[in-house]
Amino acid sequence: MTQQTAPAGRDQGGLPYAIGAYAIWGFVPLFFKLLSDVPPIEVLAQRIVWSLPFCFLIMAFRRQIGEYMAALRDWRVLRMLLASAVLIALNWLIYIHAIFTNHVLAASLGYYLNPLVNVMLGVVFLGERLSRLQGLAVAIAAIGVAILLAGALDTLWISLSLAISFGTYGLLRKIVPVGSLPGLAVETTLLLPVAMAAAAYYLWIGDGRGFGSVAGTTWLLAAAGVVTAVPLLLFATAARRMSYAALGFVQYLAPSITFLLSLFIFGEPLKPAQLACFVLIWASIAVFSFDMWRKMRAERMMPAA
Repeated sequence: MTQQTAPAGRDQGGLPYAIGAYAIWGFVPLFFKLLSDVPPIEVLAQRIVWSLPFCFLIMAFRRQIGEYMAALRDWRVLRMLLASAVLIALNWLIYIHAIFTNHVLAASLGYYLNPLVNVMLGVVFLGERLSRLQGLAVAIAAIGVAILLAGALDTLWISLSLAISFGTYGLLRKIVPVGSLPGLAVETTLLLPVAMAAAAYYLWIGDGRGFGSVAGTTWLLAAAGVVTAVPLLLFATAARRMSYAALGFVQYLAPSITFLLSLFIFGEPLKPAQLACFVLIWASIAVFSFDMWRKMRAERMMPAA
């Protein structure tokens, strides 16, 4: 059975799980930097191959194998998960490419934009309506993106493609009647043949950089499955124990950590256009978060009224 998100206004101890998930996602560039000599497609292929066993391990522990099998038997669900699988694979590949090419700032901006992209997708495809403050937040973000068009066009595609691919992925997963972890397991199952073929190709050419070259690299590539599955489990647990609106506030932790890493660990230069865009995005997030806080406060006060 699909786990339901906790009602708005309730918190059943999900905050530590949410912080854990987003902290791991924020620091994950440090992990992938260790693999920067490996071709990005091989890293993606190994990530998919090694994610599936860990997904099965966790599903067995949580007794979700039945949900996984039911999704595989439902052709309508399977088609939608095939589309979401392609989107998440594309998202992962672009993210890995951004880290390997020292564009971590652009990746950070993409995930700052993601919640605002989600809002726009909800308006277009789910018939949701923007509040005035949400409309203002989207307009401020749009100005920030327009500034990037003028001054940092070379990395804009990374930010927008990450935000749009993950936002569209989230939209599909929102309407597919399958839980977070079984859904990921189905997606990796669908991607597995292509991933195994790519992994076998790189193993066959033996360029001395990837899986099987040295023990350290081999273990790191296998660990990519853990890096994928563990934060997802934490996120799924948090989503069950706290409102999705409250979870929305915590999601900015990941791109904030990544932003700081890009500046102080990886030493990426911050272009004036990027700085202006980040300032506008942060202002947009402040407006957006204030609107979310108002709604949460109103929902908490409704039962009392």
